[in-house]
Amino acid sequence: MLKPLALKEQVSNIAKSTDGYAVTWAGVLSNANPWHFGEHVVATIVGQDAKGTEVVRLDQPLDAVPPGGSLAFTGQASAAEKPAKVTIQYRPAQWRPAARMASAFQPFPITRAQTLRQKDGSYLITGYVGNPYQTSASSLVVNALLRDKAGKLLGGGSTFVDDVKAGSPPRFILTVSGLPARADVAKTEITARTWGSTGRPYEDLALGGAVPVHTVKPKSDQFQEDRSTQVVSVPKQ
Repeated sequence: MLKPLALKEQVSNIAKSTDGYAVTWAGVLSNANPWHFGEHVVATIVGQDAKGTEVVRLDQPLDAVPPGGSLAFTGQASAAEKPAKVTIQYRPAQWRPAARMASAFQPFPITRAQTLRQKDGSYLITGYVGNPYQTSASSLVVNALLRDKAGKLLGGGSTFVDDVKAGSPPRFILTVSGLPARADVAKTEITARTWGSTGRPYEDLALGGAVPVHTVKPKSDQFQEDRSTQVVSVPKQ
């Protein structure tokens, strides 16, 4: 029996904008099934005013959730009136068996990441995203989740990077805005993933194989003879 996806975390923020209100959100979906991709998932974001009247609704197609993994997602919408409450729901995933075991789906490494608070209260996040696979990744989504000292999710943002080759990590730049003025950001959690509602792009990379960890030929001389292990017996006293 396959377990449904679980919405582990969600947060939304509302800020005044030139055309009304900007509603931003971030969430994390978890897939407890180690052999299946959760595909064709759609999140529905609904904002209601104090009387319960719907003032904003958006269906957001999400990327495939990898086997035994999680999916961070963020988004933004405009509302003419200020929502008093914002909720995130999602449609059940379509399940498809993965072509490889969960450990074959390696994370895309993030390096030299920086989070800089701007004068307007937004956060500029930069870094580099690598590719652990031999095949180039045509398009990756980079997500940044901002958390406080206790680990509570405060908000997030996303961007895209294209043509990511092994050994040539491209730089990404994204901005997270709309956080409350009192928000105390202590940690930025950055992840990257393949783009698309199915797991095929991720599978294609995994099937192409990972880049070998040791790629430099050893320079030391070979041993003239094999090292043997000596067993020393200590006589009883």
